[in-house]
Amino acid sequence: MARVAGEALWRCGSHEIPLRQRTLVMGIVNVTPDSFSDGGSYASVDDAVKHAIQMVTDGADLLDVGGESTRPGSEAVPTDEEGRRVGPVIQRITHELPDTPVSVDTRKADVARAALDAGAAIVNDISAGADPAMFEVVRASGAGMILMHMKGEPKTMQEDPTYYDVVAEVRGFLGDRVEAAVAAGIDHEHLCVDPGIGFGKNLQHNLELLHDIGAFHHLGVPVLVGPSRKRFIGTITATEVGDRIEGTAGVVAWCAARGVDIVRVHDVKEMTRVVRVVDAIARASSAG
Repeated sequence: MARVAGEALWRCGSHEIPLRQRTLVMGIVNVTPDSFSDGGSYASVDDAVKHAIQMVTDGADLLDVGGESTRPGSEAVPTDEEGRRVGPVIQRITHELPDTPVSVDTRKADVARAALDAGAAIVNDISAGADPAMFEVVRASGAGMILMHMKGEPKTMQEDPTYYDVVAEVRGFLGDRVEAAVAAGIDHEHLCVDPGIGFGKNLQHNLELLHDIGAFHHLGVPVLVGPSRKRFIGTITATEVGDRIEGTAGVVAWCAARGVDIVRVHDVKEMTRVVRVVDAIARASSAG
């Protein structure tokens, strides 16, 4: 992370995103017909842009636009189709919300390149740069990049995932990917990591990662967590995907209290309120 006069910054294209002052909220804009929570709800450009504007009104600091569902069991989307879904949406959002950093949620370098050309400032890559061309696309653009841990592929990742020490293994993988990105020419201050809650992890793995989430700060880059409406919350609370707002709020509060830099959520208005209260408590002192 870069520091200016003691302030930590995440550099993403033309955006310099301040960190450590408070927990940032990233709003999810899915332009897919089959995402696990809101698939099909914002498939048209107009609906997606309207949703994005409402999220920023509700307090979103960043937006993440995705055109391929990566829910457990999902099939990959052809590159052309994924690009067709996200490109026009990103172009419209960045035109109408120029001060809001926009991320493209993709693991394909060609989709990332087109999205960056359309105005995106961040690549959110669930494969942490598995596409051999991805690091060069990010380096050449000066974009920010989120490196996420995923065990396997979305289609098979929940088929009995196993770890000896999930926290150590996920942290080690992300540390290696940060090093690989830097070796490829991406400045350290452009990188962010995500432990990949729900991506090739069972309930216990998710809980252990969240319990020890502070361990990921040692990687020296911003930490993002995306727990929103996920299956492990439904398992704990015996709720369906549309009824997990309180469970999500519990995870978001935990993350904010432990210094997570960014939370990626569907319910922006409610989670913004959660992090504001938790941040106020966490940053209070006896001196007032």
